[in-house]
Amino acid sequence: MDTILNQIKNKLKTATIVEQVMFANIAVFVLAYLINASSKLEPLQKNLFFNWFALPENVNNFMSKPWTIVTYSFLHDDFWHIFFNLLLLFYVGKFFLQFFSKRDFLIYYFLGVVFGGFLFMIGYQYVAQESGTANLVGASAGITAVLIGIATKIPNYTLRLRFIGTIKLWHIAVAIVLLDLLQLFVSNTGGHLAHLGGAATGFLLSTQLDKGKSLSEFFSKLFQAKKQGPLKTVYKKPNPANTVKNSSSHQRKIDEILDKISKSGYETLTQKEKDFLFSSGKK
Repeated sequence: MDTILNQIKNKLKTATIVEQVMFANIAVFVLAYLINASSKLEPLQKNLFFNWFALPENVNNFMSKPWTIVTYSFLHDDFWHIFFNLLLLFYVGKFFLQFFSKRDFLIYYFLGVVFGGFLFMIGYQYVAQESGTANLVGASAGITAVLIGIATKIPNYTLRLRFIGTIKLWHIAVAIVLLDLLQLFVSNTGGHLAHLGGAATGFLLSTQLDKGKSLSEFFSKLFQAKKQGPLKTVYKKPNPANTVKNSSSHQRKIDEILDKISKSGYETLTQKEKDFLFSSGKK
């Protein structure tokens, strides 16, 4: 038993940010299932724990449970719901980290969750055909934001899929968005609205950021506290000109590699360029 526990602890310590998010989803799912089994409730949605952390479609109900704008993404209806979501998250997230940092992943993922949730609440009032109340659960909005974000960044990147052949990332992105749009008035309206919110988030994050800045740098400056008052504090740094120059040169090299991928495909990169991009994505 101790050996198993140690293996689990070591795995958690060495896990990537994508795997950590997956483990969190699994832990919450198991907890909800155990609570449900102990109270002998069926289906899972009747679980008090489930309802307390799922996102309600009504804005007034949401105001009494504001944390649900994030917590809903850790809940899933059943085994197959979480299985397919985490399977997609694993592959999409792993691919995302080849071009972005782990901080970028968290920003894309959780902003996708938040904006997907808001679009669900707002759009559900005007688009949904179902009667009664509904709750939103699942990580799909965050996963969609990550997928559309990377597809927007390198749209011409070519994937080789079994039984399908070669396909470009932007083809996958367009197909996903169209499927959600076509199914809006058919079934699971709330879920499709959340997906579209996540897709819009990923697209905007990848297109609207200032050129020459990484996503983490952008948000660091956005939320950086501004100093007030007549006094100014001067911080001395060693060789500031070189620091700025190196940072700019590093980002410029990343942009050049991404442009090359967008135009010619990932396969055209040299091994040195692949290694540089991989090491940059881990920072």
